Amino acid sequence: MFMIRLPKPQKLFLVIILIGSFFSHFSSSSLIVSSVEFIGEATLPTGLSFQKTEVGGLSGITYDAKNNLYYLISDDTGQKAPPRFYTFKIDLSQGKLTDNGVTTVNVTNLLNTNNQLFLPNTSDTEGIAFTSKNTIFVSSEAYIYNQVNPFIDEFSLASGQTISTLPIPDKFLPDPQKKKGIRSNLGFESLTITPDEKFLFTATENALIQDGKEAKSGIGTPCRILEYNLLTKQPEREFLYQTQPVKPFFNPTGKFASGLSDLLALDNQGHFISIERSFTGLGFTIFLFQISLNNATDIRNFDSIAKVDTSEIKPVEKKLLLDLRNLNVSLDNIEGLTLGAKLPSGEQSLILISDNNFRRLQQTQILAFKLKPEPPLTRLLRRLRILNP
Repeated sequence: MFMIRLPKPQKLFLVIILIGSFFSHFSSSSLIVSSVEFIGEATLPTGLSFQKTEVGGLSGITYDAKNNLYYLISDDTGQKAPPRFYTFKIDLSQGKLTDNGVTTVNVTNLLNTNNQLFLPNTSDTEGIAFTSKNTIFVSSEAYIYNQVNPFIDEFSLASGQTISTLPIPDKFLPDPQKKKGIRSNLGFESLTITPDEKFLFTATENALIQDGKEAKSGIGTPCRILEYNLLTKQPEREFLYQTQPVKPFFNPTGKFASGLSDLLALDNQGHFISIERSFTGLGFTIFLFQISLNNATDIRNFDSIAKVDTSEIKPVEKKLLLDLRNLNVSLDNIEGLTLGAKLPSGEQSLILISDNNFRRLQQTQILAFKLKPEPPLTRLLRRLRILNP
């Protein structure tokens, strides 16, 4: 066999180039978070008025890096004002968020496919994701009792006009017999787009009716993550996401709600941050997880996972990043998250938003964090351990 023998200095130089190239590719192609550091809070009172609308019900947030603006979707079904999204400025220039660091700068009404304002109770807009084409995608939950189906539509950022509608797979659509589909108010709460804008992801907040039971005290629920190809505007893969069981320590009211409230694509390699939010009677339990789709089973061909041997299904991998109960803040109804502006240190910020439900005892809460990425060398060693156990 013909071989080229390199002098030792050239061999060393070649090894250095290869390692540098690997680290460069690895760091640019994927984002693994090692820790999350809290850097401040801001709040907006319930009842805050802006351009003749009440600012509230903010259940999703997305970031426009070019203009350093944040867009937030309200889940108002038309009771306070027409369905709409707000534009915020969030000041992180000092490396932290303060209570006067949030400014409302605009509000835009959404228009339906007939180029009209949405009629009351015909939408429940929960998720929002920005694209570089100056559009946003918005997801809406289902109201079975009003026979309102879920939707995922694309809207003009400037005018609010509907540009396109994504098809919803039949298994997600509720039927009159209530034997399949999304549960009322437990549908497409989340929405995110990969950085390359090739794929959009949403997820059910709780299990589809045919997949299993909704979350109860001490019992999690099997949610479905749904992937769309934005080049074809068609649904593709689906994945099983199992929520953590949460059991209230003390719950005299008996009220309980828990589920997957948002997803955030970190890279184009199947890594996300998820929010699991639970109301436990006297307060909220909020978890941030880092998840990976890479080893998860594609369940798109399973109309009901309850009828399948679950040992054949690998759910998405989850790693707890933060239990927000450990923060020195009083938590509200956190429902949305987005990557935000780069901090003066060069590190990436993460912004969370709460839905105040337009209730006087609640408030709109904005929490800011600093993401600490896993060093490339640590990632390499971890990967080698996986390949060579």
